[in-house]
Amino acid sequence: MDRIGFQQFFQALPSPHMLLDRDLNFVAVNRAYELATEQTSSSLVGRYLFEAFPNDGDAGRRLRESLDRVLASGEPDTLAYIEYDIPVPASKGGGMTKRYWTAIHAPLTDDSGQVAYILQNTVDITELVQLREAASAPSSLFSGGVALVQRAREAEKVIRDGVGPTQQFRSLFEDAPGMVALLYGPDHVITYANAALKRFFGQRELLGLPVRKAFPELECEEPSGLLGRLDKTYQTGESAVGFATSIRLRDPGSDRLREYFVDLSHHPVASPTGQVSGIFIQGYDRTEAVRGQRHQKFLLDELNHRVKNTLSTVQSLARRSFRATIDREDARRVFEGRILALSNAHNLLSQHHWEAADLAAIARLEFAALPPERITTKGGRFDLSPKAAIALAMVFHELASNALKYGSLARNDGRVCVRWETRGETLELVWRETGPDLPETQDELKPGFGMRMLERIVTGELEGRLELGLGPSSLTWTLAIPLSELEAAKALLDD
Repeated sequence: MDRIGFQQFFQALPSPHMLLDRDLNFVAVNRAYELATEQTSSSLVGRYLFEAFPNDGDAGRRLRESLDRVLASGEPDTLAYIEYDIPVPASKGGGMTKRYWTAIHAPLTDDSGQVAYILQNTVDITELVQLREAASAPSSLFSGGVALVQRAREAEKVIRDGVGPTQQFRSLFEDAPGMVALLYGPDHVITYANAALKRFFGQRELLGLPVRKAFPELECEEPSGLLGRLDKTYQTGESAVGFATSIRLRDPGSDRLREYFVDLSHHPVASPTGQVSGIFIQGYDRTEAVRGQRHQKFLLDELNHRVKNTLSTVQSLARRSFRATIDREDARRVFEGRILALSNAHNLLSQHHWEAADLAAIARLEFAALPPERITTKGGRFDLSPKAAIALAMVFHELASNALKYGSLARNDGRVCVRWETRGETLELVWRETGPDLPETQDELKPGFGMRMLERIVTGELEGRLELGLGPSSLTWTLAIPLSELEAAKALLDD
């Protein structure tokens, strides 16, 4: 494409484009840019960008930082959403008008590989923002859609003859942050795929292959899947845009299918006769965002469930703590201690996003107020589910409280040893107190709500076994709990 042809191509692009040199002076603007900014090429070319469009606020800072990043890194940079006021021509009254934009800044390099120019492709989304504000809808619903449709329309202008992309087309899209592909014919032969798309698909062979051969796993999709939508676009000539579209792709070297989510547009490319000859595809990977939203929903649902359970637990603790004794002050201290144990477990789980808590960490929290020289713990790391973490926090609290009041820690030379280990499909946890004057028979024990709570938690909530062993100067509680009731899930969401 010679210089004149490229100038015609640049002016024909339907969305606004402008070119800056390294000093951020205008080198060229196309007709769409003139219309969008209500400025003329003659009034802009040669001028400093921030003289023509001054902005000393946050928008000006963000625009300058984006351009600086392109110059420094040689990589494209995107401003998905920016509020940037522009001057109104004097013929229309002068002053400034509020506008909203989305822009992509792409580097153009010289023969030495240094960034010589910056190409800006910008889209005025002011009307969409106003619609969003009127409907109270989130801006994210619009910015992606605008970019997809706009790039697709440009592609049809550039490659209307249906042949492979020119070098100028490659320079526009090769390093774009979004995925770009050009398909040809009814079999959707892949004639162009940019770097972002190749990375997304794991560098598998693409060029020259029909989509069905490059991605045989897509044949298992429903008719409404990606292949069906491509066929429909080719047959009807209708563009389509989909947000967070689900695609299941096979991992390289395995038979496992992994689900991805992409914002995807496919736009028909017409031959000189007006017939559809191919499809231009633009996509953005939204997998992490969608998984993040799912994870957040899971956590909110889990939190709601836990709050309900916690309220029920607090209600039970209050009812039993105050009913078990006529000493109201003692009842208050007992109740506050149990609530603190519950709170400590919640805090630890919150630090780990309510996914898991280490059994040793739960034990340390409950033993923090006890004399450390009289407490021994032994056991490896064991990640507890949120339910099990709260349950065992209450178990440790009741055992420690009982040891302080009536057991070994109420004696000057008494000690406590806690150990745990897995045995087959069971976790065995042993609490052993040693010291003089400990009860040696069941009749000497003082039953109360604490002991009943132990039994309710271990045998009821955790479906385990609880055994008490008494001997000369020793007291041993042995808990045997199925691992299935304790272990944290290996993953909250399927990859």
